[in-house]
Amino acid sequence: MRYLSNVPHDGAPATIEVARYEMRSGERFGFHRHDCHQLAWSASGVLRTMVGDDAWVLPSTLALWIPAGADHDAGCARDAKFFSLYVPCETSPVAWDEPTVVAVTPLLRALVERLTDERLSTAQRFRAERVVFDELEPLTIAPLRVPMPIDPRARMVAQALVDDPSDDRTIDDWGRLAGANRRTLARLFSAETGMSFANWRTQVRLQAALVHLAADTPTTVVAARVGYRNVSAFGAAFQRVVGQTPSTYFTKVLARTG
Repeated sequence: MRYLSNVPHDGAPATIEVARYEMRSGERFGFHRHDCHQLAWSASGVLRTMVGDDAWVLPSTLALWIPAGADHDAGCARDAKFFSLYVPCETSPVAWDEPTVVAVTPLLRALVERLTDERLSTAQRFRAERVVFDELEPLTIAPLRVPMPIDPRARMVAQALVDDPSDDRTIDDWGRLAGANRRTLARLFSAETGMSFANWRTQVRLQAALVHLAADTPTTVVAARVGYRNVSAFGAAFQRVVGQTPSTYFTKVLARTG
């Protein structure tokens, strides 16, 4: 893990500071917050980010804007080269007050890499930073987000399914394991996530699928890994929830980032 403080060699302060980390699969930072805005991006691997109780899975073509003061955690589903851009509130031309997914264009990727060069002059850094902000546009096709329940019984079930989305135990099975009957567990998921248990589990499975799809894993293999008996059932679920097939989803994202 390595931190780069981007202060030009002439001593002038930088508007954007960049942290770069080499992360191992499964490594996490733990929940924390910043007084500045943050753009979290993994140049390789797949980033898992939580802001409050909402979770995102982000391939290298996507980054997440995290507003100042938001409790968040970040980790990687695969070995990753992780960048974090820190932007002071008082100098940021972007003021989104909600987590916002942006596409990482080839230009944005190159600019982030450029800002790690401590040899840049103040003028060079200023110009690069201005273009970074120009490149930050909300993505109309956003990845799935999965809110986590708060109640410890529902939370235990939710975490078990995040850890193994292929687990096909029924809500009755989970209720017995968590010490809550079916009706209670269903009510908790509905009240605390805004989804039924079945819909929430579908979101978890499809979010997990994005990790594998981003790594070019064959769809038939992905379907089995996230709990679908065949690729047709997986494709139908993806189409129903996301509004398009897995291949179309990634084609549209890559059209913006390629």
